[in-house]
Amino acid sequence: MAASAPTSSSTTTSSSSSAGGGGAADPNSTNLRPPGSSYDAWCGVAHGCTRKLGMKICGFLQKNDSLEERSRIVSFLKERTASNLLSCDNMEGDARFRRTETDFSNLFARDLLPAKNGEEVTLQFLLEIVEILTSYVRKTFDRSTKVLDFHHPHQLLEGIEGFNLELSDQPESLEQILVDCRDTLKYGVRTGHPRFFNQLSTGLDIVGLAGEWLTSTANTNMFTYEIAPVFVLMEQLTLKKMREIIGWPNGEGDGIFSPGGAISNMYSVMVARYKFFPEVKTKGMAAAPRLVLFTSEHSHYSIKKASAALGFGTENLILLSTDEKGRVIPADLEAKVIKAKQKGYVPLFVNATAGTTVYGAFDPINEIADICEKYNIWLHVDGAWGGGLLMSRKHKHKLDGVHRANSVTWNPHKMMGVPLQCSAIMVRERVSVGLLQGCNSMCAGYLFQPDKQYDVTYDTGDKAIQCGRHVDIFKFWLMWKAKGTVGFEQHIDKCLDLSAYLYSKIKDREGFEMVFSGEPQHTNVCFWYIPPSLRGMPDGKERRERLHKVAPKIKALMMESGTTMVGYQPQGDKVNFFRMVISNPAATRSDIDFLIDEIERLGHEL
Repeated sequence: MAASAPTSSSTTTSSSSSAGGGGAADPNSTNLRPPGSSYDAWCGVAHGCTRKLGMKICGFLQKNDSLEERSRIVSFLKERTASNLLSCDNMEGDARFRRTETDFSNLFARDLLPAKNGEEVTLQFLLEIVEILTSYVRKTFDRSTKVLDFHHPHQLLEGIEGFNLELSDQPESLEQILVDCRDTLKYGVRTGHPRFFNQLSTGLDIVGLAGEWLTSTANTNMFTYEIAPVFVLMEQLTLKKMREIIGWPNGEGDGIFSPGGAISNMYSVMVARYKFFPEVKTKGMAAAPRLVLFTSEHSHYSIKKASAALGFGTENLILLSTDEKGRVIPADLEAKVIKAKQKGYVPLFVNATAGTTVYGAFDPINEIADICEKYNIWLHVDGAWGGGLLMSRKHKHKLDGVHRANSVTWNPHKMMGVPLQCSAIMVRERVSVGLLQGCNSMCAGYLFQPDKQYDVTYDTGDKAIQCGRHVDIFKFWLMWKAKGTVGFEQHIDKCLDLSAYLYSKIKDREGFEMVFSGEPQHTNVCFWYIPPSLRGMPDGKERRERLHKVAPKIKALMMESGTTMVGYQPQGDKVNFFRMVISNPAATRSDIDFLIDEIERLGHEL
């Protein structure tokens, strides 16, 4: 089919109809040239042509800086079109990928592929889903959109505006399924919103999102090269790169992506135990002496959970004292190691945290490593939150000594903005079999046959606790390709700059009080808001009790209004305070200003 010469209006109409909207241009689009230009017109034609031809047309026009030459090319192409010499051989095919009015009320899942004649229904259903998703994405970056539309659990369970969570025995129409998709997003929380500061994992990376969509489409399992060849190789190459960044020579060692930082930390304890007491794998904890673990009093609770789950017992996890900023005191570690040995216990494992959950503290890894080497103890660095700083030349010094660790947890789904979930556990030592495989292998011959036609060392299933393992690598790999290491560095530096801006704004501001003195180590900024009613009150039990209620009340008002979200918690003997964290590169200084103003507005009358 020959293409007719386009005009700027036809291009706009085509673009709008394919987006499911009216004639107005998408305000979120980036216009590099004035509307109505020959370039835009011909890109409209290009998108109706074969993919390669269309990309060549747009790419050639974009790269050519000579207006005269570009006009010549456009004129030439118009002449060819008018003469029906330019053939866009898939314009009919592309028309099939436009949304059409479809009545889904009498269509069901059984009408979708692989049903006979199900291709068109499937296509229109998926195009509706894409419209729902793209609309959600656009609104997520719109600051006039609420962060959340809060409802209490009983309200959602009872049903709101027809949104019904109950499951039914009979199939519901695809129309209802589309409504459910919209409502599910409507009543959820927009964690990618620039004013969502509630968790360590925030943001919505478009390339990462694309990677997640493709991952679900592939729907495969990471346990063998046989069924996930490309993903397995991506994982190995990416983990090697991460180990190089940690500082292990030539990226040597081993690793695997796990379902989250808690599981990665559990892997580290398991591998440490296997390294020193391999017989525990077959004979149980009775084959080992009384083993003790050490971690900061500010560390993530997953270390305590691992102690319980792996049979050490929480009483054998020894908590280490910290300084005012939440960093482990090395002298306290050595004193407690000596004390444990005097009791006949065997110090097995020390966890150093690179970026604690609340304070964002970085334990002094080099000093801790000295003690671990002195007493032959496994050193693990939990860099789930702070590991991303290794990508920044400006901030990586906060993890000095990480290369001396025996194992490292690093969660790209936190500071690096990769969509959940994406966590890696890496082990420095790689013996002939590998500690991860030696620790976890069960030699399941029905899955991991040794006589396959390819190199079976690429099969990963025997290294993992689980059998079925989700593909977490593709979105991360794709983002790294799209951003480059320098892109992650810019992301991280920006977030830390924003946290420094927040600190500078509130450290001496009336009504705000810092939880600890000095600049934050990470993007965590911890503070109290003191309402006017408490500012003249002397410190004491009554003031502390009243202040303890302030942060929860402001947080509740935030959620009910939907304007922003920020976390709060107590810590030790300190009453509830706000913990602000920034990991979303979409946030700006104006969002920080908004948060401060909103806290003052909501808390002024308390």
